[in-house]
Amino acid sequence: MLKNIEKQLNDLVSRNLEHHLGQLQRGLEKESLRVDPSGLLAQTPHPSKLGSALTHPTITTDYSEALLEFVTTVHTDSDELLTQLYDIHHYTYRHLGDEKLWVNSMPCVVEGEQKIPIAKFGSSNIAKMKEAYRRGLGHRYGRSMQTIAGIHFNFSLPDAFWTDYFQADSNTDCQDRQSDAYFGLIRNFHRLSWLGCYLFGASPAVCKSFLRGREHMLSDFDQHSFYAPNATSLRLSGLGYSNDAQSNINICYNSVRDFAKTLRDAIQTPHPDYVNFGVNVNGKYQQLSPNLLQIENEFYSVIRPKRVTVSAESPSQALSRRGVQYVEVRSLDLNPFEPTGIDKTCIHFFDTLMVYCLLSDNSQLSENEWEVTASNRSRVVMNGRDPNLMLQVGDHEKPFAEVATTVLDHMQPVAELMDSATGKTDYVDSLKLQKQKIDDPSLTPSARIIDQMESQNISFFRFAMDMAEQHEKHFKQSTPTEDKINLFRQQAQQSLKQQTEIEQSDTVSFDTFLADYFARQNEPL
Repeated sequence: MLKNIEKQLNDLVSRNLEHHLGQLQRGLEKESLRVDPSGLLAQTPHPSKLGSALTHPTITTDYSEALLEFVTTVHTDSDELLTQLYDIHHYTYRHLGDEKLWVNSMPCVVEGEQKIPIAKFGSSNIAKMKEAYRRGLGHRYGRSMQTIAGIHFNFSLPDAFWTDYFQADSNTDCQDRQSDAYFGLIRNFHRLSWLGCYLFGASPAVCKSFLRGREHMLSDFDQHSFYAPNATSLRLSGLGYSNDAQSNINICYNSVRDFAKTLRDAIQTPHPDYVNFGVNVNGKYQQLSPNLLQIENEFYSVIRPKRVTVSAESPSQALSRRGVQYVEVRSLDLNPFEPTGIDKTCIHFFDTLMVYCLLSDNSQLSENEWEVTASNRSRVVMNGRDPNLMLQVGDHEKPFAEVATTVLDHMQPVAELMDSATGKTDYVDSLKLQKQKIDDPSLTPSARIIDQMESQNISFFRFAMDMAEQHEKHFKQSTPTEDKINLFRQQAQQSLKQQTEIEQSDTVSFDTFLADYFARQNEPL
């Protein structure tokens, strides 16, 4: 593996392509629950001063009305990326009243399914569709699961890199080869997804209210909290985004064609349990369809290939027509020790990991290897800090620390070349910090959380609430510039205007709208 990486890096240097590594493109999507002063899930509507959740470019909601989602634009500078995310938090806190943002991936105190309000987007047909989709998610997975929050890391290399890298004769040729390269990256990321879970997993415990009435394998931490002593990311365990139906969806990552076809099959295949829910029951849509997936975005995965869609286009259609534009990493927990949930060190590590996965041997994933990747990730999620943990590598099992150290050592020359492209030491510095976490598990976010709970003799809820109050104070004590306040105010007002325009432009019934939507989505790829 190391020889292959060095060969690829030497090739980049010999062709004078390393400068492209200084123009990596990233964006973030960060979810946070709104909670009331007592730490309960907020029952209030989306604050109107934040604009329309349907049309606002950077502030929206996810499953629940209380689950805010902050979306940055694309940045080549990590400082600018984090500054934008910080500014979104800053403006939001100006309009939360006495509410605050929950800082953990695992949710606050949840008082039953019916106390988790589904997000509202207005009265337009597209708004009704979004709400019906979320109602279906609640039936399929339970509303509690939809209160789990995370950060999505969107990554791509600049177009100029691909043109130079492939020395392509045409856009079509470059598009196909670019998509193949991104799918190779995705396969390698799956192989190594356990590493990010260990290094940045920050959900080793959960409030007992979240698991009320559910079977689980966790231990009592105290009368209010469950935990797994060596867990890193319960969010990515069977307690998080998973269910039996999705475990039977076999998505193929060997090519755009294979991925789109297997995803399309899941969209078009009924599932008996979902059939029993019904679709339009007494005039109210309980879900969009009775199939394995209502829409393609319902498929949960630690990483996805992405292409910006145009109007009335599905993700698989966009990928099939124009190829992979970027990848979306979905395995990041919120870091409760950071006001925005993520820091620059994390971004630089994932930059390095993405380039490493791109340049490494990217052979196709066999069914057996796919099972091994899932097993290794599961082991780290539940027992990553166990000093005796073993990972499966090929036909053998090896100590976790040995495997992790080897991977980080192989990433070293990648980080060095990326630093030479930027004239800084951010990438090597980030890698150094991650190596320290391998040598000393107490440095991981998951261990730091448990340590604070134990040393202060507090519950998971109290730990998270204390951190939420600290972050609230941090944002409310600092003052944004008038220019930034005016920008967000204008965006909010414009988004509300756009929502009204969409609602006034509807000319067909919701039934007709939905039938037309699925007719277009099911067109041949």
